Amino acid sequence: MISINPNNQTERDNYKLLSGSILPRPIAFVTTLSTDGILNAAPYSYFNIVTSNPPMLSISVQRQQGKQKDTSRNAIEKGAFVVHISDESNIEAVNQTAVNLPSHESEVEWARLTPVPSTAIDVPGVAEAKIRMECVLEQAIPLGGNTAMPGCDLLIGRIVHFHIHESLYQEGRIDPNKLQPVSRLAGDSYSKLGERFSIKRPQ
Repeated sequence: MISINPNNQTERDNYKLLSGSILPRPIAFVTTLSTDGILNAAPYSYFNIVTSNPPMLSISVQRQQGKQKDTSRNAIEKGAFVVHISDESNIEAVNQTAVNLPSHESEVEWARLTPVPSTAIDVPGVAEAKIRMECVLEQAIPLGGNTAMPGCDLLIGRIVHFHIHESLYQEGRIDPNKLQPVSRLAGDSYSKLGERFSIKRPQ
């Protein structure tokens, strides 16, 4: 085994080890609304479930030299955001929203996605996603870096409304084969669902 102390290498080197080891990672496609009414969108693979009671999820939004990204700032100011599941039908457009645009320009417009009103919050979602989850911000926790310059904002969202395409929904469950989720690997590599197998949990 190669032994590495993360304190002895750069942030980028640690990123390469993390992104190449913790995979595949689901991709949250997140929309937020600025105080000026600009609909922001970006993909994040530092994303997972927090709890189902109540339904909550987490997204870690990395800062750039301590500066918050539009997603964090908008989510904190508005107290809400929408998380979409990235899939084979929308991943190309989702990838386009990773473009570095000024705050007054919309990645949704840039990627030619279709805004759709939400039910329980003011932040719109996009129609191209088969699953979207309206969230209110439960907590925003600055982490990493140092006190003066945090490395990220950990957003904890409580889901207040689910939108699920009818083709996926079967007796309260999601059909993963019809969802066709796409996950992130390292660099520019992505993964489809792939082979599935079952292992029974011990009693």
